[in-house]
Amino acid sequence: MAINRTFQFGEDHLTTSIALGMAQGTIRGIFSNECLKNVNASYERVQRIVEKGDTVYGINTGFGPLCNTKISKADTKILQSNILKSHSVGVGEPISTELAKIMLILKIHALAKGYSGIAETTLQRMLWHLENSAIPVVPSQGSVGASGDLAPLSHLFLPLIGLGKVEYQGKTIPTQALFEQTGLQPLELGPKEGLALINGTQFIAAHGVMVVHKLQHCLRHADIIGAMMLEGLQGSMKPFFEELHELRPFKGNQHVAGRIRTLLQGSEILEDHIDCERVQDPYSLRCMPQVHGASRNAWLHLKELLEIELNSVTDNPVIINDELTISGGNFHGQPLAMALDYAALATSEIGNISDRRIYLALEGNSPGVPKLLMKDTGINSGYMILQYTSAALASENKSLCFPASADSIPTSLGQEDHVSMGSISGRKALNIIENVEKILAIELLTSAQAFEYRKPLKSGILLDEIHTFLRTKVAFAENDRVFADDIEKGIEIIQNGEIINLVDRIMEEKQLKWNTPHLQEFETY
Repeated sequence: MAINRTFQFGEDHLTTSIALGMAQGTIRGIFSNECLKNVNASYERVQRIVEKGDTVYGINTGFGPLCNTKISKADTKILQSNILKSHSVGVGEPISTELAKIMLILKIHALAKGYSGIAETTLQRMLWHLENSAIPVVPSQGSVGASGDLAPLSHLFLPLIGLGKVEYQGKTIPTQALFEQTGLQPLELGPKEGLALINGTQFIAAHGVMVVHKLQHCLRHADIIGAMMLEGLQGSMKPFFEELHELRPFKGNQHVAGRIRTLLQGSEILEDHIDCERVQDPYSLRCMPQVHGASRNAWLHLKELLEIELNSVTDNPVIINDELTISGGNFHGQPLAMALDYAALATSEIGNISDRRIYLALEGNSPGVPKLLMKDTGINSGYMILQYTSAALASENKSLCFPASADSIPTSLGQEDHVSMGSISGRKALNIIENVEKILAIELLTSAQAFEYRKPLKSGILLDEIHTFLRTKVAFAENDRVFADDIEKGIEIIQNGEIINLVDRIMEEKQLKWNTPHLQEFETY
């Protein structure tokens, strides 16, 4: 991808989209002269502390329960390398290279603010790894989310001292092999540098970045697919009227109702049953603004908190100025841990209501739509068993919704007596999102099948174009077939954002606008 802009580490305001842009190579991170001036000033402050012999945690003391153990001036450098080694205790499958890259981006930005005592040479080496896509291998398990993400961050920075492994040019190789190929040498970390590297919330925050990105995709898809199901089952438009949602003006509810009104604008299907005798629809159709909207509100909450975190200093101790060094708790992951658990629940609910709409489509209670979404049943099972899969996924998500942040197991011989478990919150949230993508893929298939039975009537231009596009990927089913193949195609469509891109393109071409308030808040990150 071509680089289309630059971002000044330590100075510019970092957002989820900018972090993703840097990870994907469309935005280049740089250090300004002013940034490096601040970094070097902080580094010099640490050197003066060492020279004076003042006792400052992590600079000339041990760590955690060893905070009262004084370290000699001669041993301060050994201490910093040892902390990377001793804290590299991660286990489990490595996180994705993209997640590790985002961790690196977030850490560079935090250290570049000039409160951490890091050396410019160390910061430049970190940027080299980013620019050359030599991304450290980071195990997924081992962080309790307080004192920062110690284990994953230790693995992230082992390559600075010549240890660990990296993903480089499509292969996982030892750092020593990377050095042989590139001519790099291990760095000698100065006082406090090791602690500055591994103290922080960048593992949790990187997961937060991916949750904000992927959950928004799920939310957008849920509105679009839910609107198609509403048309397929001849649901009422009245529950989406603006007048109703002005009486209970939650931002998410208003936004979802407005999106669905826009998607259904100009629908012949709606006009065809405007005077039908049905009094009201089941909740899974009627309450989309309330349910999808509540999940939208949770997403917005996470987005706002994450943006604060992305632009914060979260290591410890923090070097404020020559006179003030604070050993505090900015590394504690609780602010994000709770928000990620909330987002996990919000995501799961999108899957729950989607599964209910899938089931509703199979019942055969909507005029013109056959039971199990297929006319010749008996010899054919139709779409019956696809709902088994969505039910299994929805149930699995419920088991993943126990809040990790509700737990705390003391560590570090009781010095760290309350921890956030936020790393688990982030990992679980991404697992739930992956399951919901699969549920939405199944609803996409079933809603399109129901939608087909409304022909020759047309829906609004957006839904008609989506249905036409889907039929280029997955054919209408008149008989049973291996539906797993259809589901895989549906999952691919969801994960690639093809429907969202199609909608955006049509709206631009036709100069359409979303009939919704709060557009900027919910559609950007």
